[in-house]
Amino acid sequence: MKPIKLLLLLVTAALASCGNPKPETTATAETSKTVQDEREFYQLKIYSFSTEEQVATVDAYLKNAFMPAVKKQGIDKVGVFKFRTNETDTVQKTFVLLPFESLEQFQELDHKLLKDSTYTVAGATYIDAKYDNPPYNRIQSILLQAFPDMPIMEVPDLDSPRSERVYELRSYESATEKYYRNKVDMFNAGGEIPLFDRLGFQAVFYGEVLSGANMPNLMYMTTHADMATREKNWEAFVDAPEWKELIAMPKYENNVSHADIWFLYPTQYSDY
Repeated sequence: MKPIKLLLLLVTAALASCGNPKPETTATAETSKTVQDEREFYQLKIYSFSTEEQVATVDAYLKNAFMPAVKKQGIDKVGVFKFRTNETDTVQKTFVLLPFESLEQFQELDHKLLKDSTYTVAGATYIDAKYDNPPYNRIQSILLQAFPDMPIMEVPDLDSPRSERVYELRSYESATEKYYRNKVDMFNAGGEIPLFDRLGFQAVFYGEVLSGANMPNLMYMTTHADMATREKNWEAFVDAPEWKELIAMPKYENNVSHADIWFLYPTQYSDY
């Protein structure tokens, strides 16, 4: 069995096992099914580089070959972001966020791209790179499914210069699957998502990680006009009565064991 097919089978089984443990009426079951059907899937690809030549090669590939080709496949709202390096992480990275309507669309994308002659010609430098001069060091790929309370990706409404914008990507790991499900519930039923909305965080997505290197974990991305706005937004979040009420609830204790934060900004050719 091919690895991608095995992955899809495992993901499908995992999704089927995550049903509501409480009895449902016919009406609530139908509502749950509708929400489940609407929930998008996301692939987050993270390219890491060691040279400026690699960065330039991947930028040219994404802008001139990849982006036009995926749009021909009906995939819109493609985000391409640069990582703001810092003292503790100096490795240059490019993040690519792709939304999918189904796992089948995700599975078929690479095959369809390679059948597109316009794509293979435009991306030849990247696609046909030699083994001793690769266009990147590694690619990390993470597969996610949108949270029920935000099933579709949303494009933020920001008018500040792209270089100043802050797209804050977070990953929350949990000690066990049970604590992980509890943290996901905190976002949905607990009301973290409405709180982010009220405070103007303009989230792009909230997602359950279905396949990745740091499971069990969830990931989400919020956006801000600049770093000063980001600081004000988070200060308002921490001081919000809703948040203080949530963190005081015993049922939500100890559901995050580790958090990672990446500050990103969109490229000029990113859709948002």
